[in-house]
Amino acid sequence: MADYVLYCMAQSGHSYKVALMLELCGADWEPKWVDFFNGETRSEEFRSSLNEMGEVPVLVHGDTTLTQSGTILDYLVEKFDAFGGADNDERREILRWTIFDNQKISGVAGPLRFLRIYAKTGETEVTKWLEGRFKSALAILEKHFETNAFAIGDKPTTADFSLCGYLYVRDEIGTDFTPYPNVAAWLERIKALPGWKHPYDLMPGHPLPGAD
Repeated sequence: MADYVLYCMAQSGHSYKVALMLELCGADWEPKWVDFFNGETRSEEFRSSLNEMGEVPVLVHGDTTLTQSGTILDYLVEKFDAFGGADNDERREILRWTIFDNQKISGVAGPLRFLRIYAKTGETEVTKWLEGRFKSALAILEKHFETNAFAIGDKPTTADFSLCGYLYVRDEIGTDFTPYPNVAAWLERIKALPGWKHPYDLMPGHPLPGAD
């Protein structure tokens, strides 16, 4: 068995944040597919043995089981001494952008993509509202990346891995990224890191069985 086992699915941007970190660190890790779309995370077995919150990712490392991508990324910084802050000021900046991501980027892009691609709701008042929120958050990133190569300056950190979680499947989100060239350039810089892989190449479960 690998040192690190990541319970995940290819469609989960939150799982991708952790999978990418593990891959870039050269960790001995393996993904374990979780059948979210058929209710595995809602099962009593999953919630009692892996995550009472009924979510992925879940990282198992020896006797340690961790949930929530931000917490897992922080743990991996300690284990690999990589992609963290050089001091407390940088650590807090990483935390600031990670919270921003969970509230404004991943926290909006994930549901928007789910409604459009998987629930197939069509355009509704909900998708319009989410789209507006997402564009506002992208505009913040666009301005930030005018003068910053990465989230906290000139080096990649876990803040970047958090922010990019859903953005390599942006065609599935359905938002026009043309107005955000600085965001696109930042994503290319992450993509250029040695070991980078697309989420569908890192985690199992794509394409979904029976998907169009």
